[in-house]
Parts: sequence; C-alpha cells; structure tokens
Amino acid sequence: MATRHFVDHRNVKLLAGAGGKGACTFHSEPRKEWGGPDGGNGGDGGNIIIKVDLQVKSLAQVAPVYKGDNGDSGGSKNCYGRNASSTYIAVPVGTVVKEQGKTVSDLSQHNQEYVAVFGGAGGKGNRFFLSNENRAPMTATLGERGQERVLQLELRTMAHAGLVGFPNAGKSSLLRAISNARPAVAAYPFTTLNPHVGIVNYRDHEQVAVADIPGIICGAHLNRGLGISFLRHIERCRFLLFVLDLSSPEPWTQLQQLRYELDQYEPGLTHRPHAIVANKMDLPGARGNLEALRGHVAHRVIPVSALTGQNTEELILHLRELYDGYLQTHGQGSGQDMPTR
Repeated sequence: MATRHFVDHRNVKLLAGAGGKGACTFHSEPRKEWGGPDGGNGGDGGNIIIKVDLQVKSLAQVAPVYKGDNGDSGGSKNCYGRNASSTYIAVPVGTVVKEQGKTVSDLSQHNQEYVAVFGGAGGKGNRFFLSNENRAPMTATLGERGQERVLQLELRTMAHAGLVGFPNAGKSSLLRAISNARPAVAAYPFTTLNPHVGIVNYRDHEQVAVADIPGIICGAHLNRGLGISFLRHIERCRFLLFVLDLSSPEPWTQLQQLRYELDQYEPGLTHRPHAIVANKMDLPGARGNLEALRGHVAHRVIPVSALTGQNTEELILHLRELYDGYLQTHGQGSGQDMPTR
C-alpha cells in the first residue's frame, strides 16, 4: 500500500462555484401564442467546506487548488437550475485555518465544519422581471462568481501528553514501550521527522494520547534544526513529559535547555503540568546521574529504560494521574479543547 509523508502545513487556493445563468424564454403553445415569460432562475454555485475527519491524520491529501462546481442554468417553463453540491476538504482533528497569518477557524472536533468560500448566487430568469409595467421582459442575468480565497492550513497534533527531549533521548523507543504506536527507532539524531501519536489504554477503557514531538535542539525557537515547525505541536499538549538521556553527563542541563527553548517559543509553556522521565537507566553511569538529577530539580523524576521496559508501569500510572488531574481542572464534558482520538 502506498504511504504518504506526514504533512502539517498546506497553502490552498479556493474558488467557489459560480451561479448558473437565468433563462430568457417565452411560453408558447397552440392557440396561446403570447403566453408570457417563463425563463427560470439559475442554480447557486457550490460552496467549499473544510471538514474534520477522524480517519485523516495528515494534510498530505489536501490539494493546492480547489474549484467548486457551478450551478446549472435556468430553463424554460419556469424551470430553475439545480444548485451545485458543496465540495468538502477532509482535514485531521487539530487543523487551524489561517488567512494572511490570522486564525479564522480552529477545527478541534470530529465532523466540525468551516465554510471557507461561498458559491455565487444564480442569475435571474426573465420571469423574475415580469411586472404590470413590463409584461414581456427580455432581461435575464448571469450568475454571480463564487468567492475566492487563499488559506493556510496548519496541523497541531492533538494529544494529551507530549514527549519533549533532545534528539536521540529515546522518545520514540519510550512511545513504543508505553503505547500502541510504532515509530521508527535508530541510534542517530533526528530519526523522528514527523510527530507520532500513540494511545495508552487503561483497564477502565480510558485512553490517553501521547505525542512524540521531534527532537528539539538549542536555538529551536529561532527556527534552527526542525525548529518552529515542530514546536507548535507542543501547544496542543495539555501536559509534558521531559525525556532526558541519563547516560549523558549532567543530564539536568538538558532540562534547563529544553525549558528555555519552550519558554522562548511560548512564555509559560513549561508551567503546564509535567514530569521528568529519566531514560536509559540500563546504561553505565545512569544510576549516579539519577541521584544528582534529583538534587537539581524539585519535580518528580521517573527513572525508566525504554529498551528493557524497566519501570514503565510507574510512568503509565503517573500519566494517568496527570490526565485525571487535567479532567478535574477543565471538566469532563466541556470538550472545548480536549484532544480527540
């Protein structure tokens, strides 16, 4: 089966359908030669609607140009032209629609729709212009042109938790260990070039979505490396898991640098509920670094080994605590900005 690359940004040009033209005809039948005008109106042009579809995970299938269908022309015997059907563009949950950099719609719910451009109104047939003063109008109008816009579509991953860490910190391996996601894993930086979202399933059938945010480097807020194109995925995560490589010297400096990059991109981003995941505990020197790390930070540190699966149960349970705390704070049924699977 052919696969598409993950695409999180698209520029699209939209041209709605034009209205059909009105007809200029006169009724005629035997022994009724002057039956009067009977030209019908044209149909309306088709709208173009952006609609959220849970089955769509990327903007890869979004075409650069869309043109709506035109309405049918009016006919004789007062027949109106058929209105054109709307054209739908399927996008993933979490798509933001912008025009000239300004957000015009935030699509965060399944089946949510945004009418991006409206079709033109149908033209009027000469029957429309019949009056006592004008019993035989010869006037019929053309349909109006449809709206035209250029929009930018941006996808922000909808996940409850975001795994944040420098390249090769083991985020992809960790996501494999705790969820059903299967991202590519290798021992070199920038293995993950696309955000992966995994689902952690609990016995009470609750599900928590976890996103592996691609590696951030120093200067990412200045768009270095993968830069801002992936920092924006963190905006939709309700809580964060800072993944540190405990085999490296002074791993607490990684945490300081990560917090700096996030706060430079969006002030206060690191104030969201979070936990510190001390990964690669199976490697030499990690045990000593763990005690030193705990002396440098006040937040909870969860030591794990994504490779061996050591202590991943504690991480999964703490993830649920963060999720339940989020529900208590924001309300179970609001659904306003809840990530949706």
